[in-house]
Formats: sequence, C-alpha cells, structure tokens
Amino acid sequence: MAYRVSTEIGGLQFSIEMGKVARQADGAAYVSYGDTVVLVTACADDKPREGTDFLPLTVDYRENTYAAGKIPGGFFKREGRPTEKEVLTSRLIDRPLRPLFPDGYNHETQVVALVLSADKENDPDIMSITGASAALYCSPIPFDRPIAGVRVGLNDDGFVIDPPVSKLKESRLNLTMAGTEDAIVMVEAGANEIPESVMVEALEFGHGVIRKLIALQHELRQLVAPVKWEVTKPESDPVEVQRIERDYAEKISEALHIKGKVASYGRLDEIASEIVELYPEDEPEKRAQAARTYQQLLEKVFRREVLVDRRRPDGRRFDEIRPISAEVSLLPRTHGSALFTRGET
Repeated sequence: MAYRVSTEIGGLQFSIEMGKVARQADGAAYVSYGDTVVLVTACADDKPREGTDFLPLTVDYRENTYAAGKIPGGFFKREGRPTEKEVLTSRLIDRPLRPLFPDGYNHETQVVALVLSADKENDPDIMSITGASAALYCSPIPFDRPIAGVRVGLNDDGFVIDPPVSKLKESRLNLTMAGTEDAIVMVEAGANEIPESVMVEALEFGHGVIRKLIALQHELRQLVAPVKWEVTKPESDPVEVQRIERDYAEKISEALHIKGKVASYGRLDEIASEIVELYPEDEPEKRAQAARTYQQLLEKVFRREVLVDRRRPDGRRFDEIRPISAEVSLLPRTHGSALFTRGET
C-alpha cells in the first residue's frame, strides 16, 4: 500500500510518498518538490557486524543526466564517476544523520539518494536530507530522531526558504541547515557581510520550517507503522567508568593543550593505550568497554574546555584565528603556483 503526505514549503508542495517504488528496501522515500523528484532508499543488514565498535553507514547521492532530459556526452554515452557536488552532497546528508543512530547499533547500513527528475530550479540536495531521514524513520531500522534540511536565502523582502537556483546568485545569504525538532545539528553558510543578529534570525526562521517537515514525517510514520529492530546498548561498569574518569580526565586535558597536533594526538593515543591495557588480553569485552569509556571521556573533557573554560585545545580564544601565511611563485617551471598555510595545514 502506498502512503503520501504533503505540505506547502516556500509556495510549492513538498510531498513524501512511501510504498510506491523500491518496495524491497527497508525504507524508500519518493520526495517531490516542484518538478524535482528524488528517490531515497535505506537498507540495512538485519544482523550486526561482529567486532565493530562504529556505525558502518554509507551514504551515496547521485545525479544522473537523464533527470534533466539529457544524454551523457562523450564516446561511451554513460554516467561517469561521482562529481565533486555529488560527493559533497553525500557528506551533507551523512553529517546530520550519523550521530542520531542509537548507541550499540552497528548494522551495515546504506542510504542512496537518486535524483529522478530535476527542474533546474529546486535543488535536490536539500530534499535528499529530509528524504533520507524519512526513509530511515519510517523503516524497521532503529532511527527514532527524524531530521529535516532547508536552505535559507535573504533578499530585499526578507528571508526566503529554499530559494530557486536562479535567485540564489542574487541572495545575500546561502544558509544550509539541518536539525531535529528541538535542535540545529548542522550548518553550512556563505554570506555577503550580514550582521550576526541577521544570521541568528535566519537560523530561527529555518528551524521553524524544519519543525514543519519533521511533523510531516511523524504523520507518515503513523501511516506506515514500522516495527523497529531492538538494539542492545553496550553495558558499562559505573565503578570502572568513575575510576577511569578520576585517574585520566586531567591527563587528557593536559594532552589536549600540548602545542602541535602531532605531539598532542600522540599523547592522546598513549593515554588510550594505557586505559585499554588496564585489562588483560583474555578479557576483550572489558577492553572494548575501556576504549568506549576513553572516547566518551575525551568528548566530555573537550566539551568542558570549550563551553566552561572558554578555550580551545591550542589555547586560542574564540575570536582568534590560526597564523596565516601565503607565498606565490613557489615552483620554477609551472605556469603558476602558490602555497597557503594556516596553522599546521
């Protein structure tokens, strides 16, 4: 049975349909906005990958030329490898989704966004973020915090949601954002000298539309009514966690403030090895738990340094940038060459 929900976004109907195509996928969202159509499928292995302590998630975004009514040029008349835009859009979709999977979920998972129709005005990349969330949220895959993506522009009349490609060049703001109902989880922006207060207003404006798109996904999930897989959260010994935090929190903080990335990362690796080696090799489960505890402690210390102590690991204040240098005519025989250095990169 096919299910379809829709709402008005930026003067056009934004619709999500499930159960019409790609029925063998765990989740498949057929997303339409204007004359642009994107099919986003989500598939996962029903068994966890043994010995894996990370999320094996793959996201692919493809724009085939037939979507615009064209045939690839060249001798072979075939689609080539992913373009730079396709690779960057795949990362754009992956970035807000990955942190929202539950702890302990390590099933091989693949999300594929395929542009079926492109009207050259409504960019399919933003649609794919919402489509990927809908495909996962309305599938058996244990993804229970839906997100949505929007693009916010700014012209003389105010903010514009998902501005057409032809109007985006005239916009003073190009803000791409994704979020849940109660938080913004990803931001990318380019702007022509707008005040910070205007950027904050743009984020609030975009988040309001995100909530509207998430409500649409809630409506669709009630219709589909998927039965979610159960995930066993990794167990941890509270006493051991407290002991590791007590003995190593200060060491991690000191390592973060070592000047030079190589030296700092090297010291952190030493601390991680020390924590894991607290347990014998014949107790792999405790070693795995120790590695997880170290990673959680590193994140906790890093977050405290930034939010409470108001300093970055290299000692810079929030309004300080890394040293920048530039050099031209670096190579003697090339048409042109330059070296741009910022910090250690």
